[in-house]
Amino acid sequence: MKFQDYYEILGVARDASAEAVKKAYRALALKWHPDQHPEAERPEAEKRFKQISEAYEVLSDPEKRARYDRFGEHWEHGQDFTPPPGAQRMSREEFERSFGGGSGFSDFFSELFGEEMRRGAGGEKRHARYRHRGADVRARVELTLDAAIAGGTSTLEVPAAIDCPRCGGVGFVRGHVCPTCGGVGHVGERRTVDLRIPKDVRDGMVLRLAGLGEPGLAEDGPSSAGDLLLTIDLVSGARYRWHAARSRVDVDVDVDVAPWEALSGAKVDVRTAQGTVALEVPAGTRAGARLRLRGQGLADGRGGRGDLYAVVRLVLPDDLTAEQRELIARAGALARGRSGAGSSGGGR
Repeated sequence: MKFQDYYEILGVARDASAEAVKKAYRALALKWHPDQHPEAERPEAEKRFKQISEAYEVLSDPEKRARYDRFGEHWEHGQDFTPPPGAQRMSREEFERSFGGGSGFSDFFSELFGEEMRRGAGGEKRHARYRHRGADVRARVELTLDAAIAGGTSTLEVPAAIDCPRCGGVGFVRGHVCPTCGGVGHVGERRTVDLRIPKDVRDGMVLRLAGLGEPGLAEDGPSSAGDLLLTIDLVSGARYRWHAARSRVDVDVDVDVAPWEALSGAKVDVRTAQGTVALEVPAGTRAGARLRLRGQGLADGRGGRGDLYAVVRLVLPDDLTAEQRELIARAGALARGRSGAGSSGGGR
């Protein structure tokens, strides 16, 4: 049985990243897809396409790749390979039951992964050489501090990938590369999702949205899509804003206080990332004062939390009675009178 150097087949280095392996596979699969070649060249193209798919099947799977690397270090390209002592083997019939009749895997692959195939014998039929989970997609989205602290669900627009509407996800149209998707089988779109905001949401947090990544690739039907890894960028909102540029856990919030509450002292409800708390407003508090609520800011990702700073704003309630309005007006008149008396006295 001839050793097959999967790295050489894909044209990548042995320490190539998963992304580099995927990129190489896509380029070669596009080049050697049988539909890309005339009838006379298709047998050779099919052979190459199977080799490429088999190489990707192994190198794209961390466990298979580790096993291949462990045994492969003792092999040389072009030499016969004898499986290590104790290696499990399976018959061609068992192999085809596990991976579908006439799957076309090489004897080398069957010997190397024989034990794994034996465990799969009799199970769901699948063409492992051409069934790949879709790649994960990374994206960033801005979320206001107002929405983050309010919690619940927020409707956001995020990037996603869908099957190409022109080729149906195949990548080819009438034997030619699909001009809409460029042969990759999918196109990007903006997708609206209802995002449930975690209670410990923080700036830079990465959320995994299952099934919103790239579509899967399979020969015998759809395969599972990848996930969307969504990085949350928190930004100041209308009411809540960052306390300081350097801190991404301390937050300022405007708190409305009536003049008489500021004068005599009161308790005011304030919404924090952990729920509503009662803020103690001391008597004689002035407008613009910052009242610190320790540990009521955002999570820091290490089990701790920042602080919330309530910035006092003196406001008049909308539902003032006629009597309240009259009292406020009298207070204003008295204040103006004292100011005028002081000015006159100062002029003498």
